[in-house]
Amino acid sequence: MKIICVGRNYINHAKELSNPVPTEPVLFMKPSTALLINKRPFFYPGFSKNIHHELELVIQINHNGKAIQPEFAHKYYDKIGLGIDFTARDIQDKCKEKSLPWEIAKAFDYSAVLGDLIPLSDLKNRDAIEFELKKNGERVQLGNSRDMIFNFNQIICYASQFFKLLKGDLIYTGTPAGVGPVVSGDTLEGYLEGTSILYVNVK
Repeated sequence: MKIICVGRNYINHAKELSNPVPTEPVLFMKPSTALLINKRPFFYPGFSKNIHHELELVIQINHNGKAIQPEFAHKYYDKIGLGIDFTARDIQDKCKEKSLPWEIAKAFDYSAVLGDLIPLSDLKNRDAIEFELKKNGERVQLGNSRDMIFNFNQIICYASQFFKLLKGDLIYTGTPAGVGPVVSGDTLEGYLEGTSILYVNVK
């Protein structure tokens, strides 16, 4: 199982980090050891002093595919959930300053929180999926899939040109504006169409 992530997939988020708006999906990957499930706590790593939350819609691949064509992309996923892409922003900034890869800021152990996965058929509107993150009970991020620069199908087509997609793979599809730091003691709760499906305590 691999975790494919999309960066800068919401215009407002790209702008809040002073990044250019991409013309094709920006992909990076996390290893399976990054996955944090079953509402387990996230332990603040000692190598960073500025961990940020990034709430994202996550789709799960349901069968293998390579070089998937646009007319077939919708057949390759049938479950959706919420995830948090924890980012060591201070480490990432240092890597960017030196034009170095920034996997150590994104792909470290337990940096990919995953909540419950639900069938796409349970959604009210697959073309406008609303989701939000509350930190300590207060909303910090609000997003809607209709605001994505690249939709699920476009991401699948693009990613499958380079990586064979396998059943069980996860795609974190990008975060809306509102990312920010977490500290020990924070609680994060993610809502999909108003229903809580993700919870993590920072320790």
